[in-house]
Amino acid sequence: MTFIDFLPFLLTGIFILNVIFAGLVVFFERRKPASSWAWLLVLFFIPFFGFIIYMVFGRNSKREKMFIQKEKYDTEVYYRYLLFNDTSLDTFRSQKKIIEKKQEYIVQENLDDLISLHINAGSWVTTNNTLKHFIDGNSKFDALINDIRQAKKFIHMEYYILRGDDLGKKIVHELALKAKEGVEVRLLYDGMGCSSLPRNFFQELEQNGGYAVAFLPRFIIRLNYRDHRKICIIDGEIGYIGGFNIGNEYLGIVKRYGAWRDTHLRIQGDAIDQLQIRFMMDWNFTTAYAPISLKKLYFPERKQIDGIKMQIISSGPDTVWKNIWNGYFKMMNEAEKHIYIETPYFVPDDGILEALRVAALSGIDVRIIIPGNPDHFFVYWASMSYLGELLEAGVRCYQYEKGFIHTKAVFVDGKICSIGTANMDIRSFDLNFEINAFLYDEQTTILLEQDFLNDLDNCVEITKEWYIKRKWWFRVKESVSRLISPML
Repeated sequence: MTFIDFLPFLLTGIFILNVIFAGLVVFFERRKPASSWAWLLVLFFIPFFGFIIYMVFGRNSKREKMFIQKEKYDTEVYYRYLLFNDTSLDTFRSQKKIIEKKQEYIVQENLDDLISLHINAGSWVTTNNTLKHFIDGNSKFDALINDIRQAKKFIHMEYYILRGDDLGKKIVHELALKAKEGVEVRLLYDGMGCSSLPRNFFQELEQNGGYAVAFLPRFIIRLNYRDHRKICIIDGEIGYIGGFNIGNEYLGIVKRYGAWRDTHLRIQGDAIDQLQIRFMMDWNFTTAYAPISLKKLYFPERKQIDGIKMQIISSGPDTVWKNIWNGYFKMMNEAEKHIYIETPYFVPDDGILEALRVAALSGIDVRIIIPGNPDHFFVYWASMSYLGELLEAGVRCYQYEKGFIHTKAVFVDGKICSIGTANMDIRSFDLNFEINAFLYDEQTTILLEQDFLNDLDNCVEITKEWYIKRKWWFRVKESVSRLISPML
């Protein structure tokens, strides 16, 4: 039999395999219809190789055995912590009781549902917090380096990206110096986000007694699950959370991006315990070497003051619910006056899209800022497609032109806001490991909202009139990107 004679059988076999693979996507993966259709198109139009692409990028993380195990372990750590810390346990119980019996309000009436939502996700409200926020990389890293230098007991850092450039080397060197002094130093970095680092990059830190471990090393089958969290805990007294990774571009000195606009919080207060618990969960999942145990060292007692009320919320393949998505969705539905959003990537799912559309049609002032200088073009064109749809409902949309905007923030009515690592996209909601701070403080929210309003001065508005007149090639790019948006 010649190859020509065999070819029909080969093509038939490939077609049958594709049908089987498609069946796996549709019937055995509990995913949203839009995502299923996107992957079906890949499987049918790219025979065989489409399935390889699916195995690398499309597998449902909730079905991964290692994440099921991590979820169980995290739950055990959470309950062990509550038994270990009587104050937090009493606070958690009293807040849950208040909400269940509706006896009184923890913060204020129209916020209790959101707070209850997050309590059910395992995060109680802490009330004795103070914070400073940074929108410029130079001031943020100056503060972080100074706090590292003042550390006496431990430094725990978890970052998605740590570059091997001047800033990355400086941070690791500062950590190495503290390790040499006897301070416990642990650095958890994402295996893919830091894949370009040389093998000996952490040698100085490790030789001085510090630890550096990759979260999910860059095995191809795990390519899609990234630790996007960016946190730091120092001596249990100072915590950092926000959008800045570690690299020269975050200082605004890389020409490709120009000035870098981001938001990061420096927290003092009991909310730090929730950052520490998250780091402990992620570290012990990643490595069996030098595990972290529950100690008073990591959870010191702090002065109780009337400070900023907040909850630290995590979500990802290691949580039962999409906690940050739930928080965003609830905030949007509770809005009465305005919703302001800043995000580098706007690829919402149907729920978020409808929440914003309904809010705008209800007369609520909805405004969204995305970068005008995108770093991922498929995501940019998909974002424009979704924004164009929202323009019809009266949402006001803007492109930031003064460099690159990387802030991940949602503000509602000048009362509540969320700052953290989660973008307004499907990847952050369904695939990445994320962490956000939800703040219930009018003064702080108004201060942070002012940064948003100031950013509008550096934006170009995307008007409905301009969008209607966009070029044909613009429409084609949008359509293609929108079609594959569930995979971006």
